[in-house]
Amino acid sequence: MFAWSARCLDVSLIVAGGLIAHSMRFATLDISDIERLLTAFNCVLALLLFPAFGVYDTWRGKPLPVMLARVTLAWMAVVAAALLLAFTLHRMDSVSRLWFAYSTVITGALIIGIKCAVYSSLRAMRGRGLNQRSVAIVGAQGFARTLLAHLSSTPEQGFTPVCLLDTTGDEELHATGVRHAPTSAIGTGGSRLPVLNDFDELVAKVRAEEINEVWLALPLSQEHTIYRFVHALRHDFVNLRLIPDTRSISLFNHSMTDVAGLATINLTTSPVNTLRMWPKLLFDRLFAATALLALSPLLVGIAIAVKSTSKGPVFFTQKRKGADGRPFPIYKFRSMAVHKETTGHVTQATRNDPRVTKVGAFLRRTSLDELPQFLNVLFGHMSVVGPRPHALEHDDLYKDLVYGYMFRYRIKPGITGWAQVNGYRGATEKVEKMQSRVKFDLFYIHNWSFWFDVKIVAMTMFKGFIGRNAF
Repeated sequence: MFAWSARCLDVSLIVAGGLIAHSMRFATLDISDIERLLTAFNCVLALLLFPAFGVYDTWRGKPLPVMLARVTLAWMAVVAAALLLAFTLHRMDSVSRLWFAYSTVITGALIIGIKCAVYSSLRAMRGRGLNQRSVAIVGAQGFARTLLAHLSSTPEQGFTPVCLLDTTGDEELHATGVRHAPTSAIGTGGSRLPVLNDFDELVAKVRAEEINEVWLALPLSQEHTIYRFVHALRHDFVNLRLIPDTRSISLFNHSMTDVAGLATINLTTSPVNTLRMWPKLLFDRLFAATALLALSPLLVGIAIAVKSTSKGPVFFTQKRKGADGRPFPIYKFRSMAVHKETTGHVTQATRNDPRVTKVGAFLRRTSLDELPQFLNVLFGHMSVVGPRPHALEHDDLYKDLVYGYMFRYRIKPGITGWAQVNGYRGATEKVEKMQSRVKFDLFYIHNWSFWFDVKIVAMTMFKGFIGRNAF
């Protein structure tokens, strides 16, 4: 019923868009035959093409930008077909191009606007506990708690968990007919969720209470259990979904993608797609260019101070890893006296390090030695915000000691980062300290957004330059 209502509404909006465009172009509602024909053709094509683009699929639990992109593409396909019809009938000279443009834009705006309003209204209703779909979860309590926490924090998605079948210690759920002592309940968003331990009991509950969805939060190795649910519920009108528990072989939540026409689960891939990164790339270049221009007098003054107080070059350069492990030379103002390191070994600076010059000590304490890295940002080696790159020798040391260490290099390293503004900067004398730093870096990568970057930059301005660990 809802899908047919949506179709009727879209047809009404196409007609309304054509009438509004005509009144704007000719100040009258007396539309011509060719305009009637094109409007009617658009209505028919919308009814045929919109379903093919998934416009009338359920939007529950799906991101709004993706669904609006489908709507936009579907409407563009309708408009292109209308243009083709006009050319085929040799009636393009009879069509007002301005009316056609107005009609295309106004109708598209009406359709997108109404769908945004409906989407927002439904989310608001679901956030208040209305229009929910009941969900039974199957899986070990550890992973189930993660799913429950997510559902509890996003009630606007419209999924309400009603029970859990705990597979802990009974991963294959063998049909032995033996019932286990039930666990009473599991916490979820302030309420208690009943926990079952018997396969047949869950199936009976799904049928008796007409539960809408069953989510199998199981490892991929439990093929037998997955098949049992598919077989047992094959005659029931319930949505059976698999949410693979791949925590043991992956760093992050995983996404589905299409590779060579095959459905694929990403385990360790670049966490943010190129399209989403465009705001970050643009921000990096503009911010770096502005910073270099505004700070140029300070940069020149620091360069003179470094050169005049100690022998050696103004800049210190060292190879570091960039995005996907590509090496690049990082630039800093030299803060130490020129010295030689043992091949394959880098000695980290320590408090009261005799190698640090007097000017260098001030630069390191205030992080002014890092300013030349805006050149790295401008050249595309680094980002303003991201995990700090470490010396190659440290990469070789920690990659086998700290889980997820090398995943930090899936994105560009940064001048500042989430770890730095939370106090994790300077030397890392202990593995535990590096583990904590990496934990913050991975949290940043997993939760990245443009506004998260802005927040980190703002925090850096207030407390990120000077710290007790900077020496």
